[in-house]
Amino acid sequence: MQIVHSIADLRAILASKGRPAFVPTMGNLHDGHLSLVRAARQHGDIVVASIFVNRLQFLPHEDFDSYPRTWAQDCAKLESEGCDLLFAPREADLYPEPQTFKIQPDAQLADILEGHFRPGFFTGVCTVVMKLFSAVFFASGGGTAVFGKKDYQQLLVIRRMVEQFALPVNIVAGDTARADDGLALSSRNGYLSPDERQQAMALSQALKQLADATRAGQAPLAELEAWAMQSLAAQGWEPDYLTVRLRRDLQPPAEGAQLAGAPLVALGAARLGKTRLIDNLEF
Repeated sequence: MQIVHSIADLRAILASKGRPAFVPTMGNLHDGHLSLVRAARQHGDIVVASIFVNRLQFLPHEDFDSYPRTWAQDCAKLESEGCDLLFAPREADLYPEPQTFKIQPDAQLADILEGHFRPGFFTGVCTVVMKLFSAVFFASGGGTAVFGKKDYQQLLVIRRMVEQFALPVNIVAGDTARADDGLALSSRNGYLSPDERQQAMALSQALKQLADATRAGQAPLAELEAWAMQSLAAQGWEPDYLTVRLRRDLQPPAEGAQLAGAPLVALGAARLGKTRLIDNLEF
């Protein structure tokens, strides 16, 4: 596996390598990331991963400085999965001057849910992804990028950005990787204490119960969502949202849509101790 740090070196290597299949990450890799690398091998001539902790998507009070950085382990994991090229820019490589030009995503999609509780988050995500796409796909004129469904809203925002800017990038969605007890794998799971780790599967269980109750039409959706929030809070969590939305645009479904079989997704974000976890379930 080759490792490069500058955009110029990355483009020089990719100039003769065909169509890249790209997996952007912030490092501290787990099997969810590695499953995306495995998927990427089916979609390109060369598998490229990136590791970059993007300051632009962290709010001032969030964990940019303490975000886990596990360089040696990450490199070993990527190489064992057959990654061909790792792009690991330093901040000065990707942002050689203050990034005053930024991508402002559609507020209807990006200012709800995660965007409501983390204002500016998706502007930071879109800006860095646009820059990474420019670096990775410049030489080939296009390729494939693989994103996980665990960050469901992010996946939709990136897809919309690609469509709006007519980028020659095919977005492939990888399924959420889970531990045996159902907890979605996340780099932030490492923040959980042993006791919190035992309680952490309650989020995915709450989303499953919400999805089942919604599809069965047990009560109006607003009541079911409120019940799910109260149920999780009673277990010691601080929920930001547990909600059911249309898969296509994350808007609330019309009355009766759940009974008509509309493609829906239950999404949740909640804090357990000092750790904020997110998850979702398509149904």
